[in-house]
Amino acid sequence: MRHTRWAEQQFDATIGAYSAKDFGFAVVLGNALLLTRGGYDADIAGVSDDVLHEHTIATIRRFTASNFLNGGTEWGRTLFFDTTFQLYFQLAGRLLWADLDSASRAGLDRIATEQAAYTTSLGSGDDPRSGGWTPHGLAGGFQGDTKLEEMGVYAQSIAPALAWASSDSRAAVWRDWFGRWSRNETGLPAADLANPRAVDGVPIAANTAHNLYDTFLVENHGSFGPHYQEELWRTSGRNAIHFLTAGRPLPEVLTAQPNGERLWRTMLLVASDAGEPLMPMVDDREHLYGRDVLPLAFRAQVLGDRNAAAAEAMLARRLEPYQAYPPVDRITKFSGEPKYEPEARAELAISYLLHEWRARQPGGRVHAVSEEDFFAAASGVSDFGDGPGLLAHQSVAAWAAAVSKPAFVKFAWQPRHDDWLFALGGSTPMFLPSTAGAVRGRVATTYTRVRDGFDGSVTVLRFDAGTAAFATLPTGSVVYASSGTASGEGALTVHNLNMPGVPGLDGTRVYTTAEGTVTVPAQPAPTSGARTDDLVFGAVSARHVRMLGVRPDPAYGYSVYAFEVRNGQSGPDLAQGEPTTASSADTGFSAPLATDGLATTRWAVSKADRSRADSWLAVDLGGPATFDRIRLAWEAAAGRAFRIEVSDDAATWRPVAAYPTPAVHSTGGWLGVDDRAGLVVRGPHPITVTGDQIVLSDGPAASLIVEGYPHTNDLAVLAAAATPTFHGSLDLHVTAIDGHLVLLNLGGSAAQGTISVPQSTSALRLYRGDQTVTAAGIDHPVQVEATSGRVEPPRFTLRRRDGRPVPAGLRATVSDAAHVTLTLPRDVQALAVILEPSGGRVHGIDLAPGVPRHVETPEVRPYPLADFALGVPTFPTDPLPPGMSAPNAAVDDNPDTSWRPGAGGRMVVDLGVPRAVSFVELAWTAGRIPVATVETSIDGRTYAAVPNPGPAGRTTTVPLQGPARYIAVHVPTWRPGDATLTRLSAHE
Repeated sequence: MRHTRWAEQQFDATIGAYSAKDFGFAVVLGNALLLTRGGYDADIAGVSDDVLHEHTIATIRRFTASNFLNGGTEWGRTLFFDTTFQLYFQLAGRLLWADLDSASRAGLDRIATEQAAYTTSLGSGDDPRSGGWTPHGLAGGFQGDTKLEEMGVYAQSIAPALAWASSDSRAAVWRDWFGRWSRNETGLPAADLANPRAVDGVPIAANTAHNLYDTFLVENHGSFGPHYQEELWRTSGRNAIHFLTAGRPLPEVLTAQPNGERLWRTMLLVASDAGEPLMPMVDDREHLYGRDVLPLAFRAQVLGDRNAAAAEAMLARRLEPYQAYPPVDRITKFSGEPKYEPEARAELAISYLLHEWRARQPGGRVHAVSEEDFFAAASGVSDFGDGPGLLAHQSVAAWAAAVSKPAFVKFAWQPRHDDWLFALGGSTPMFLPSTAGAVRGRVATTYTRVRDGFDGSVTVLRFDAGTAAFATLPTGSVVYASSGTASGEGALTVHNLNMPGVPGLDGTRVYTTAEGTVTVPAQPAPTSGARTDDLVFGAVSARHVRMLGVRPDPAYGYSVYAFEVRNGQSGPDLAQGEPTTASSADTGFSAPLATDGLATTRWAVSKADRSRADSWLAVDLGGPATFDRIRLAWEAAAGRAFRIEVSDDAATWRPVAAYPTPAVHSTGGWLGVDDRAGLVVRGPHPITVTGDQIVLSDGPAASLIVEGYPHTNDLAVLAAAATPTFHGSLDLHVTAIDGHLVLLNLGGSAAQGTISVPQSTSALRLYRGDQTVTAAGIDHPVQVEATSGRVEPPRFTLRRRDGRPVPAGLRATVSDAAHVTLTLPRDVQALAVILEPSGGRVHGIDLAPGVPRHVETPEVRPYPLADFALGVPTFPTDPLPPGMSAPNAAVDDNPDTSWRPGAGGRMVVDLGVPRAVSFVELAWTAGRIPVATVETSIDGRTYAAVPNPGPAGRTTTVPLQGPARYIAVHVPTWRPGDATLTRLSAHE
C-alpha cells in the first residue's frame, strides 16, 4: 500500500500514463491488486482509489496498444526483458478485465498468444531482438553464467498463452516448448540421466541441458549468484499465478522441478536471518528485499515448504523498516537496477495472490517452522569446489564461508546469520585485507555430522605473499590464521545504519575492548569527489614515505593529484620531483605525476586494481629527512581510509598517521561488537576501528591468529587464557576454541611435533591420537601435512571418580569416538576414573598401574567413519520415479532408514571426485533379497557393470577395480515386500 506513493511518482502527465522508462508502467499490477481486494487506504497510499484506478486503466490501454505484438512501436516481444514485464502487465489486465474496453481486452489476448507464437517460432534459437542474451539452445551452460535464467525467460513468455488461450490451435506446440524449457532450466546430466520419472509425459532423463555445477550451485556474471539460483522459483511463481488466476491446472513441471530440492538445499546453506540469501560474491544484488519475496512465496504457498514459509516470514518482518529507510517507500535499495523497483512491486502482488490461493485450498495456510527449527534444518557444510570457489558452513549460531573465486577472495562470517552485521558483498574484504589476492593454492577439508560426528571445515589459501587459513566449528565460532599476507589483516566492515525495527541497526555500534567501551554513531554517506587531507603527527625521520590504502573509493579505487611531505606548515615539499612508485598505475596516470608539483596531473591505480584495498603510493626522499605532516590532494577517487607509513629501507614500514582517526585503538587482544560478535586476537599489532572499518592487526604484515565467537561472553577471560603451544619442526598455528583443537599448517612442509594443550586436569578432553597427561593438561603428538589443517573435536572427557586431578603420566590413545586405551604409569596406584564419550553415557573404569585398559563405548558411532559414500549426493533427485523412496536413505548411516527401489529401480551415489574404491557393501533389510547389479562411472554418463560376486546375502561385498566417481545400484526385479537397501558403503 505505502509503496503506491513511489508508484505514483512514475506517472507521466504528459502521456497520461505511467512511464515507459525502466518499465515503470509495470506498477499497474500492484495497483490492480489494491483496487480489487478491498481495504484500500488513501492516506497510506497517498492517492485516492479513483485517481489510482484512472491512472491504471489509462496505462493498460496505452501500453496494450503500443506493444509490438499489437502493431505498436514502443515495447514488447523482446524476450530479454520485455516479456517479464509483459507477464506482469497482462496479469494486471486480467485482474481489471471487467473495467477494460473491448479493444484493450482483445489486445491483451493478442499479446499472450502472439508472444507464445513468436517465442516458439525461434525453436531453440536466439531472439534476434535480445542482443547477446542466449540460452545456448537446449544445451545451456553453467560455468560463469548459468542458462537457468535464460531458459526460464523463454518458458515464462509462453505461460500466459497456455493459461488464457489453452484452446488455441497452436497450444500443443506452445505446451511442448514450455515443457522443454522448464524441464531443462535446472539440467544436470549426471542427475537427470539417472531419473526416468516422467514430468508432463516426458522423462527427466531426456533433458539435454547442463545449467548447474555438480554441487548444485549456479553462477551468473562470473560467480555464485544466489539471486539467480532463486530464479527457478521466481519464474515458477510468475508462471503459476497466470494458471491459477485463469482457473487452469498447473503444468506438472512447476511442482515437480528436476533437481529443484537440491538447489533449495544450497539456498538454505547460505540463508540469513532476513530469509534472503547471503551473497559473498556480488556487489549489486544484496539487500534487494522486494525482489527476494516471490521465490519464497512460491515455495511456501505452492510447494507447501514450511522452511520457505519461515524464510518468507523473516523477510516480511524486515520489509516495513526497510521500506521506511531512505529513500523512503522503495522496496529495492542499496543495490540493483532501476527496473527492479516496479518489478518488486509486481512480484509482491503475485506473492499476495499466491497466499490468497493457498488460503482457499484444503488445509489452508502453510504453517512456518520456527526460526530455530529453520536454522537447524539449514545446518550443514559443503565444499562447492574449486570452480565455484565456495565452501559454506551453516550452523544454528552463525554462517561462515571461504571464498576463493578471483576478485572475491575472503573469509566470510555472519554471527547469528545477521545480514546487517558485517558487510560481505563483492569486493568488501573480510579477514583477508583484500579480495584481489591471487590464490595460488586451495586446500579445503569438510567435516560432516554423518561421517565425522560434527560439521566443520578448514580452508587454506596460498598467496604469493603468504598463506592464510579459516576454520569453522559446529558452535558457529571461527578461526582465522595468517602467516602475514599483507598489512592491515583481519579486515571487517560493519553495517551501521539507523533502521529501526531491524536488530542491530539502531544508529550506533558499540565496541568493547580491554580499555573500555566506545559508541560509534552511524555515519552519513561518504562524500564523493575531490578531497584534500592534511595529516599532522609527531616529527619523524625516514627516507621513504607511503600512502597505504585501507578502503578504496568503491567505484574507482585511489587517485591522487598531489602527495606532499613537509616539516612544519611553511616547510618545502620534500617529495616534489623525487622518485615515486606505486602498487599499480593506469595508462597515462603514473606514480610520478603525484609528486611533479602540477595541480592538473595525477596518479591513479590500474583499472584491474580499483577494488584492491591495499594499493599504495610511495616516495623515496633520497635520504633520511625529518617531517611532521603529509598533504594528499585527491581526485574523485578519494580513498575512504588509508595509512601513512615510513621506512628507512622501503622494506620494513611503520605507521605514523591514519585517515580517518580510529575511534578504537586497543592492545588488549579482544573486541566485542555490540552483543553480536566477539573477537580474540593473538598478534603483534593493535586492534582499531575507524568509521565502520575494523582492522584486527593494524600494522605491517605479521603472523596472526583470530578466534571469532557468535557472542561476547567472557572475551577478556578467553583472551587471557593459556593457549596450546606447539613444539616441533615448524610454526604450526594452533588454538583451542569451544573445546575443539584447530591445527593450521601454513608452511610448505609437513609439521610434526607435540602440542601442549592447557586444561583442567580434573576434567580432561581427549582427542584422536595419543596424549599424555601433564600437570597443566595434556601433551599431544601431531603431524599436519603442508598447507593444510584439521579440526579435532574432543572425543572423550576423562575424570577421576573422586574428583581429584587425573595423575600426570596417564596415557590415552583415542582410536575413534568409540574406542580409547587408557594406561596408568607403573608408579601410580590403581585408579577409578569416569570416561564420558561425546554424545554418550558415563562409564566407570578401573585402571591398574602399567596395564593398558581398552574401552569401547558401543552407544557412540566410531567417528570418523571410513566410508566414501556417507552423506554424498544421490540420484535420482526429486521428483522421484513412482514407487521409489529417497536414495539418500542408503547413505545416511541410519539402520532404520532404507531405499525402496520400486519397479526397475536404480540409484546412484556421487563421490564428488574419482576415488580408488576397493569394494562396495550393500546391506538389505528383512525380506526377499532382490537381484542387484553394481555399475561404476567416471563421468556420470557412461557406466560399466561390475561382475556379480555371487549369491546376495543380507550384506553383500562387491569388489571393484579401478577408480570410480559414480556408483550405481540397479534392482531390475524388485517387487513390493522385497528387502530394501539400508546401506550402500564404499571403501578404500
